[in-house]
Amino acid sequence: MKQKILVVETNVANFAGTTHLTGLWLGESAEFVSVVEAAGWEVAYVTPNGGYVPLDPRSMKDTYVNEITMKTYLKHDYQTLGLSRTLTPTQIDPKEYAAIYFTGGHGVMFDFPDNQALAELTKTIYTNGGYVCSVCHGIAGLLNVKLTADNYLIAGKKVTGFTTSEELLSGNSKRVPFLNEKVATIHGAEFVKERPFKCFVVQDGQLITGQNPESPKAVAEKLLDNLNSQN
Repeated sequence: MKQKILVVETNVANFAGTTHLTGLWLGESAEFVSVVEAAGWEVAYVTPNGGYVPLDPRSMKDTYVNEITMKTYLKHDYQTLGLSRTLTPTQIDPKEYAAIYFTGGHGVMFDFPDNQALAELTKTIYTNGGYVCSVCHGIAGLLNVKLTADNYLIAGKKVTGFTTSEELLSGNSKRVPFLNEKVATIHGAEFVKERPFKCFVVQDGQLITGQNPESPKAVAEKLLDNLNSQN
C-alpha cells in the first residue's frame, strides 16, 4: 500500500497587481500535516515552481495559530521541506502517492488553477485510485482538472470550499481573480456549504473537500478514515 501523501502549496506572496500580501494559510497546511504524520504517513511538499512558500501574514496571528499549528511549524523538517525547499511537479512520481491535498490561502488563486503539471498529477493520482483533497481556497487547484477533454474532475460531484459569502466577509472579494463557488458550479459541481467559518467537510467518492480554515483537521481525519478502511 502507498504510504505517502502529497501536500500542494503556493509560491504567490501578493494579490496580483497590488502590494497586499497573501500566501499560504499556515494552519491549512500545518494542521493537516500534523494529523496525517501522527498516523504514520509520509508527507512530501510540492509547489508550482518549487522552493519557497510565502505565508499569509494574517494566518500567523495568535487568533489563528493553535497548538497543533505551532507544533508543526516549529519542526525543522516542516520549515525546510514544507516551506523553503518544496519540490516541483516534475520531481513527483504520482504512482507513489495515495492522496494529494491542496492547501489554501489566497495565493493559490493565482498559481493553482492553470498549472497543467499539477493538474496532471491530480488526474493521475485520482485515476490510480487515490484521493483528491482540498481545503478552503485550495479547491482552486481542482476547478480546471479534467479527466477527459470534455469532463471536469468535479463535474457531478459534491464539493465545498471557501464560499462567496466568506470571500465577502474576508474583505478580499474584489482582489481575487474569480470566486471558487461560482466556478465550481459552472464546471458542473454541486457546491455544498455550511454557515461561514464553521468546520465543514464533504466527501464524494475519492474527492474530500473542506470549506474554510476551520476544516483542515477534519479533512485529514476523513482521508485517514478512508485510507485505513483499505487496510
